[in-house]
Amino acid sequence: MVTGGSRGIGRAVVERLAADGAQVVFSYRADETAAKDVAESTGAHAVRADMGDRADLERFFAEAEARLPGLDILVNNAAELAGVKPITDITDDDYERAFAVNTRAAFLAMQWAGRVMRDGGRIVNVSTLNTVIPGPALALYTSSKAAIEQFAKVAAREFGPRGITANSVSPGATDTDLLRTANPPEALERSKAFTALGRLGTPEDIASVVAFLAGPDGRWVTGQNLLATGGMLV
Repeated sequence: MVTGGSRGIGRAVVERLAADGAQVVFSYRADETAAKDVAESTGAHAVRADMGDRADLERFFAEAEARLPGLDILVNNAAELAGVKPITDITDDDYERAFAVNTRAAFLAMQWAGRVMRDGGRIVNVSTLNTVIPGPALALYTSSKAAIEQFAKVAAREFGPRGITANSVSPGATDTDLLRTANPPEALERSKAFTALGRLGTPEDIASVVAFLAGPDGRWVTGQNLLATGGMLV
């Protein structure tokens, strides 16, 4: 199960897991055309659900449970750049939205997975390098993402006796629509300059790391936050 699987990193994760033989159910919020394209090209099942709405979440979980023979992999990828503004300008609505989508949804998905996931399963939370390198106007995004890193560390301890691993992945600057919308071209060039490999990451780069953690080769890695940054200076 993948949250936020129609675009960017989430889409690449759905495509990679499906290519590796997984039967995938993924959520999307608004882009029905993109979701249908992913579903048709991978055989995955798309469910329209706003991760900030608890009723939508519960419907998504129920549909995933009905369609999958059993839950083995959960990837919490859905996120929103709500309240990208100085701390003094952040509203209650900004705060509630950021934590509903980025934090509560991941927590509830992990809570549900902890009840239904088969032994030996995998949980991967997609975080951000901004929890290590915070920037102006990102108070809500970085703090809401930092929480899911801690969720994974605690889940690793709680679910470990069942052979379930829980980890997070923190991508660096990754070439997605979200990144290009939030940053001017000169900022993207600076990101390349600060990266050892001299380029932006691709969604497929991050999906490969997620697939490692979600697959048999990641069986001895748990409670970790992997920085998938191409060597970005921290």
